[in-house]
Amino acid sequence: MILEEIFNRLWIDYTNQNPETQKVYDLFKGEGEVVLNDHIAFRTFDDERINIDVLSRVFVEQGYEEKGQYEFEEKHLFAKHFEHKTDKDSPRVFISQLKTKDFSEYLQKAIKNVVDKIDKKTLESDELIFSGNVWETPSYNTYLRLRNESEYAAWVYVYGFRANHFTVNINALKKYDSIEKVNQFLKENGFILNSSGGEIKGTKDELLQQSSIMANHISVEFIDGVYSIPGCYYEFAQRYPEKDGKLYSGFIAKSADKIFESTNFYSK
Repeated sequence: MILEEIFNRLWIDYTNQNPETQKVYDLFKGEGEVVLNDHIAFRTFDDERINIDVLSRVFVEQGYEEKGQYEFEEKHLFAKHFEHKTDKDSPRVFISQLKTKDFSEYLQKAIKNVVDKIDKKTLESDELIFSGNVWETPSYNTYLRLRNESEYAAWVYVYGFRANHFTVNINALKKYDSIEKVNQFLKENGFILNSSGGEIKGTKDELLQQSSIMANHISVEFIDGVYSIPGCYYEFAQRYPEKDGKLYSGFIAKSADKIFESTNFYSK
């Protein structure tokens, strides 16, 4: 499997399930912009069968290496980001995992129960990152109970393994060459921005500014009915040069902490 194929498959699944993300992409393309991907993100649990090291394997095999580690104490998350060793145009990969032991016995058992149901061949396959929910049709009641403890846990329980978000590289845009212009353009076209911690996360001094739209609600089939819940979202990143002139390539934990909330449940 080549990298282009990996990212294409992930993009197709991401936009098919979340048509609003395709609309964003098409809006920028319609303005004559070249839309490049800054990074792609995945979510998982700390179970050693499906943790960061497992999900990153397919990318490491394609020439990626770990570049940074991040702690999110409030949300009980740990994350790593990866970059390609030689291809600087290849998107960064950001993978986070939930520290399940920080939560209730109910959450821990619910997560172990679904991971136990994953076929061993799937766990060992490069197909895992494309596989979505590989355990069972989710229960809405379980989803609500998990969401009460962790929006993140509830999201992974329902959607499983897929790209949680793609990210527009603002540095590659011409007309919308600042995060302020991007955000205004999105609002003018009816998109709801994640305003947790402000619409712009991070500062120029921190060398990274990010924003995102809230995940649109999509209909999901649960064993106890069909319900509309947040799916995936689109992020936007503008990077600034370090003292050596190279663009900063890492992430800011306190900003990413707020970006995670783009999949929080909200009333439409």
